Amino acid sequence: MLGIIGVGHLAAALLAGLHRAGFAPGEVLLSPRGRAAEMAVRYGHALARDNADLVARCDLVLLAVRPAAAAGAVAGLPWRAGQVLVSACAGVPLAALDAGPAQRMRIMPLTAAEVGASPTTCFPDLPEARQLLEALGPVIPLTSEAEFEIATVSAAIYGWAQDLIARSTEWAAAQGLDPQVARRLNALTFAAAGALIDGKPQPMAQMLRELVTPGGITERGFQVLAAHGVGPGWEAACDAVLDKLKGR
Repeated sequence: MLGIIGVGHLAAALLAGLHRAGFAPGEVLLSPRGRAAEMAVRYGHALARDNADLVARCDLVLLAVRPAAAAGAVAGLPWRAGQVLVSACAGVPLAALDAGPAQRMRIMPLTAAEVGASPTTCFPDLPEARQLLEALGPVIPLTSEAEFEIATVSAAIYGWAQDLIARSTEWAAAQGLDPQVARRLNALTFAAAGALIDGKPQPMAQMLRELVTPGGITERGFQVLAAHGVGPGWEAACDAVLDKLKGR
């Protein structure tokens, strides 16, 4: 059975994804705080009495609390050999999670798990958690915790991408395009760009050179973005997020 400690916004998205993937209500047990009562009514999951009861009853436990609360949420619980603690708490190293003899792993799912589209990073890649991760979208195993920390920056980029889609949609609507058409077009445009890069083996720089016609509209846009320092600003934002994840 899967138990979830910390039923907030992220866990709600993951529960929607699990429901979409066909997880039965009886396969999931929720800790009784946050949005647990709401999710229990929506999907038919049971509520544990407390976190200790949840750990005693579940073989796989997903931790989705705020990072500052992660260590305290798992300490002193009745962990046992054969269990797996799966932490979705950004910036919290495995060493900070005292789960006794249980195995520990880190994942970073996105709220796109709700529609089965989260590229979910993980370390280490434990087979006991594969069914859970594959229900959320593509799984991206990493080889070290240091690599996982770098990859977690993508969770922030996910939010920035949504902001760019929203800004592009608002701009197009202000120019006269139907807002719903603009929303769908911009969302699918970002998805198309990612799908092409993910699906082709060519170097990304080569693909971009082939895309940017001299004197064309893409080149003109790049010129304006460069004049506003968008590239260095984006890289600085990534650096700042990684520093935060490392506690700097």
